[in-house]
Amino acid sequence: MKKMFLTMALALIAMVSSAQFMVVTTVNQPADSEQWEVSNFTNNIGVGYQMNDKMTLGVIKNGEEYDLWGRYNISFMYLAVQAPTDSLTDNMTFGVGYSLRVWNDLYIDPSYMVSTKEDSEGEFRVGLSYKL
Repeated sequence: MKKMFLTMALALIAMVSSAQFMVVTTVNQPADSEQWEVSNFTNNIGVGYQMNDKMTLGVIKNGEEYDLWGRYNISFMYLAVQAPTDSLTDNMTFGVGYSLRVWNDLYIDPSYMVSTKEDSEGEFRVGLSYKL
């Protein structure tokens, strides 16, 4: 039993040490009468685990709730999906984006997301991501 526990702990440490984690956020523009604040950057902050060079899965804060999100990288752009944890298929958003490298592992991520809700319009988003 002790050997099995140590083997599992060693495997977990090796997996995490070689993993690529990503911190992401979406920048929200303030209303007309409000000023820019830190909350404009932290309302939609999240973390993701880069499974391989193409796929990233994670959790992101969406106001007061947490959503699941994922990216699939295609040569110069990525496909994205975001879904709430309580009802995955009801309020999903799909989109396409591009990661523009700014400095070392800091990226600006413009994207266009479309919701599956009825009568919803697409939304242009600007985000930031940092690979750890």
